[in-house]
Amino acid sequence: MPNQLLQYQIAISLIPGIGDVNAKKLISYCGAAEAVFRETKKNLLKIPGMGVATVNAILSQNVLERAEQEMLFIEKNEISTLYFLEKNYPTRLKSCLDSPVMLYYKGNANLNASRVVSVVGTRRSTAYGREVCDQLISDLTSPDLLVVSGLAYGIDTQAHRSSVENNIPTVGILAHGLDRLYPAQNRALSEKMVENGGLLTDFMSATVPDRENFPKRNRIVAGMADALVVVESAKRGGALITANIANSYNRDVFAFPGRVSDTYSEGCNYLIKTNKAALIQNAADIRYLMNWDDVKKPGRQAKLFRELNPEEQQVMEILKNGEPVGIDYIVMQSKLSNSKIAAILLSLEFDGMVSSLPGKMYKAV
Repeated sequence: MPNQLLQYQIAISLIPGIGDVNAKKLISYCGAAEAVFRETKKNLLKIPGMGVATVNAILSQNVLERAEQEMLFIEKNEISTLYFLEKNYPTRLKSCLDSPVMLYYKGNANLNASRVVSVVGTRRSTAYGREVCDQLISDLTSPDLLVVSGLAYGIDTQAHRSSVENNIPTVGILAHGLDRLYPAQNRALSEKMVENGGLLTDFMSATVPDRENFPKRNRIVAGMADALVVVESAKRGGALITANIANSYNRDVFAFPGRVSDTYSEGCNYLIKTNKAALIQNAADIRYLMNWDDVKKPGRQAKLFRELNPEEQQVMEILKNGEPVGIDYIVMQSKLSNSKIAAILLSLEFDGMVSSLPGKMYKAV
């Protein structure tokens, strides 16, 4: 990728107040990241949602200068960049409308592993919670599995540590830039994770772990997963917020139950009681409920000589790389209505050209 192109892609995410959703709309209207910065003020103001302050920020070119500084940090520290329109971007996360435009990654794990499990829980974990988490990870060993968590104290740390001990790739999602680590006590653990897993963030260097950064971190933890497991949680906290986000993304959510008198099981029991999470007792329950057997089922043969109409061709073009893609992403890329895309996918699935996956994900057969 030419350096100048990367500079534009980083700069898009730095436009003050734009957010990821509007940044993607801006790219879609202009055709590419670099085109945004070459557009005239008059044309930019015609784009829905683009106010004068945002347009002036684009035209000032200040974000391009900051992006150039970040590129020096990226090169010096051997960090990978993952742009939302590129193949190496996490496909599950890509299906979320509010997924980050740009991610920064240090590690070697396959972020598009066949099975991705996110594990969350309280920072104030109990001995019971840590034991349950350790047993879950050690029993979850599966071909092409990735374990994701937030590298915080408590359950997150246990999930990463158990993954490292069981030689399972594990990725920590950070609420700050890759020039620091929070909490600092996990530095040694993070170094082992980079050897078999990695660290991922949508925050640039010099970003500190402020409170307002954690909701964005939680969205990535939820969006990257096939299944999200809440091990231990009080009735209020980040783990429950992440579970709610996962439900909004149509991910499968699971929770371990606890005694009614245990403060740090109240959240799990609440999720189960309100049907926001399925009750599990072990890793076998997840494999069963996710239908994760290792026997490959024969796919249906596509009808011969099937002639696709232009809209069907457009959908198949979006799915052509064979990776799972969310329906929201297909709608965004095709600019067709949700109902229209749903009908097209159903027809293509009936003809054996597309298969549906958990979480409203689809892939070409």
